[in-house]
Amino acid sequence: MFPLSMVVFPHQVVPLCVFEDRYLQLVEDVKSSAVFGSCLIERGSEVGGGDQRSSVGTLLEIFAVQPLGNGQTFLLVKGQSCFTVEQWLEDDPYPRAIARERCCDDVMIDPDLLNLAQSSVRAVRILQSELEPEALLDAHCTMAADPWERTWQLCSMAPMAILDQFKILSLSDPNDRLRLLVEICCERYGDFQRMLHVDGPTDFA
Repeated sequence: MFPLSMVVFPHQVVPLCVFEDRYLQLVEDVKSSAVFGSCLIERGSEVGGGDQRSSVGTLLEIFAVQPLGNGQTFLLVKGQSCFTVEQWLEDDPYPRAIARERCCDDVMIDPDLLNLAQSSVRAVRILQSELEPEALLDAHCTMAADPWERTWQLCSMAPMAILDQFKILSLSDPNDRLRLLVEICCERYGDFQRMLHVDGPTDFA
């Protein structure tokens, strides 16, 4: 298990820089499967242990490894599926847990709700680009045809606080996830509008 101070959604690709001996050992131990779990650190630090961890996480698959020298390794990982931790074991040689796969509810994703969520994410990202152009990728990236994968894509694209990300990850109903995503996007859109109003240029007569 690799606890992080971030949330990784299924189908999301993220880079990781591994430098602690215990996590370098984890990478070595999972070479054959290239899979390990990650969960959010609720309190504490990624480095050194002693952190408090969430009980919901994401299974990650390694698809690129690059040693950087100086005892560091770069990983490119992709979220696969969610899990729930049933029991934490001793951190020897690294965090370990007994976990079970946490499947989403077997319901049909509302296509209108999915379209609304996509429009909401696009709108808030475009507005965000006026404030943080260097931190934003192209708002018109290609979306997956599969509605389940697209839902997770939208979650990973939306600018939101880590605790909001965790709330979304923790939901089992994909439609509830989309509703919360729309709500968060509306709040963030209002935040960005206020920031632009405060920080924007002033017209002088």
